Amino acid sequence: MQYATDNLCAKPENLRSLREYRSTRTLLLDPATLRNLEVFQSSRATRDGSLLAAINRTGTAPGARLLERWLASPPLELSELIRRQGLVGDLQQAPAKLAELREALLHVRDIPRILRRLQNRLRNPRELGGVKETVLQLPTLKTLLTEWGGQLGEMALQIPDFESLRTLLSAALADELPADIADGNLIRPGYDAPLDQLRSLTSGNKTWLSDLERTEQERTGIKSLKVRYNSVFGYYIEITKANLHLAPADYVRKQTTANGERYITDGLKQKEKEIFHAEENALNRERELFATLVSAVLDDSVGLAQTADLLAELDVLAGWAVLAREWNYTRPELDEGSLLEIIDGRHPVVEQMLKDPRSAVAAGGGGSFVPNDTVLASDDAQIALITGPNMAGKSTYIRQVALITLLAQIGCWVPASRCRVGLVDRIFSRVGASDDLARGNSTFMVEMNETANILNNATERSLIILDEIGRGTSTYDGLSIAWAVVEHLHRDPVLGPRTLFATHYQELTQLEKHLPRMRNFSVAVKEWNDEIVFVRRVVAGAADRSYGIQVARLAGLPLSVIDRAKTLLAKLESDDSAVELPAVAPKARPKKKITVAVADDAQLNLL
Repeated sequence: MQYATDNLCAKPENLRSLREYRSTRTLLLDPATLRNLEVFQSSRATRDGSLLAAINRTGTAPGARLLERWLASPPLELSELIRRQGLVGDLQQAPAKLAELREALLHVRDIPRILRRLQNRLRNPRELGGVKETVLQLPTLKTLLTEWGGQLGEMALQIPDFESLRTLLSAALADELPADIADGNLIRPGYDAPLDQLRSLTSGNKTWLSDLERTEQERTGIKSLKVRYNSVFGYYIEITKANLHLAPADYVRKQTTANGERYITDGLKQKEKEIFHAEENALNRERELFATLVSAVLDDSVGLAQTADLLAELDVLAGWAVLAREWNYTRPELDEGSLLEIIDGRHPVVEQMLKDPRSAVAAGGGGSFVPNDTVLASDDAQIALITGPNMAGKSTYIRQVALITLLAQIGCWVPASRCRVGLVDRIFSRVGASDDLARGNSTFMVEMNETANILNNATERSLIILDEIGRGTSTYDGLSIAWAVVEHLHRDPVLGPRTLFATHYQELTQLEKHLPRMRNFSVAVKEWNDEIVFVRRVVAGAADRSYGIQVARLAGLPLSVIDRAKTLLAKLESDDSAVELPAVAPKARPKKKITVAVADDAQLNLL
């Protein structure tokens, strides 16, 4: 506040209140999670392809800003989330009235921004026009909300009439407003008698000038004589070179030009003073009236700001109602329990991209999105270990669960046929591969930093999605780290954070026998003529293999490489203790039998 006061040389008048922020009141999303889930921008650093773009149906700037704030800090207050859900449900039940409401909201201007500028002495006439246009829409909005009744009817009662302000601005402001008060003509004719009188003097004087031009043409016989004006020399009489000999003796030469001479007369000089005086007085009068109108708006600034907040919320919720109808979203059940159940869940961004002809996904023949179910509980099915080949949809699946949970916890309806969410306090995400070379962090170091943040801060109420932990280092190191991470997340004997763990380490599937709250799942594929078909369904049980060679063939690797890889894979999977490789390559590491201790002093044998 001191910084703003020093720069404005006055206290910032647009600050209404100070509120204490407590992290325990909101669902926390760290920067890595926001980036990995592509909440505000896609991996290509664009708004398109982000969750925000997928659910944004707002028509006003305040509504768009409010949606971003809700996404950044979802509340943990159950009653507030249920209130938002109920309003979305009420709005979507009457599509015709919803369309009328959204049309009226399109005429609502950015009142918070306008008030900030007016309160801090940054003013222009068009901002008052924005206030006028907004207050003119309020009766229509109040009527629509009152007809709806229920919670929407209660919102109508919170919108003041602003009748006196609406009448004042409608009577005072012209239909077309200048960007700068110095341009004048911002006050409607007939509103102020003194201003109208000054304007009539100006217009009358300009009529006198046109009459003067015609009279002088007749007096001198010079048909090309003109009475003109410019900002440097004011008003003057212009005669071309061919007619200079006809200039009367009372003409006083003022300037020589390439095409002739410019003259002034005593009468024209006197009239110029009258015109300038009338225009200056008219502009001063408009400034006085403008200041009065600004004061009237600022007198209602508190009510206008509160109304703007309500309209921004209404804009977001109305957009969500349209989204729910358009994409068949359902209202999730919310409670304080630990169950996360999603039936026929769909990825909110990918689903829309599949239907968008502009997207690369749709251009690739993506078809319809295949829905999947999810059941997680802190005290039961706490960890879902998901195996399956690349490109089968593991990353999409675990992300969609996190995004559906996030949507539910901002009060939005979700892409599923049924959904129940026990509120989570944090969502953690470790997905994809990226480095931070400017800070000296390799891809694997970034992966470990993000994983450490998750393990050190997750609680039993958190939701965690992990994708390919340990893949950035050697096989044995990576497998050991991934193994230890799963055990750490399962360390509490009763509760643990709800976790989706996608991996290619088939060895981890054996942990299901020894960790009672871990479940194996896989993304199903079908084989045909040594090729695989992705069916995008998540099913119970572990994948039998990774199908990496088949995916490599889909990517276009040369057939000689594919055939050699098959030969090597067959030898590695056989009982042979070694694989013969060309002399230029080192010998493959022989298979080893490794004994690893797990919970309850059990042992697992790995190859």
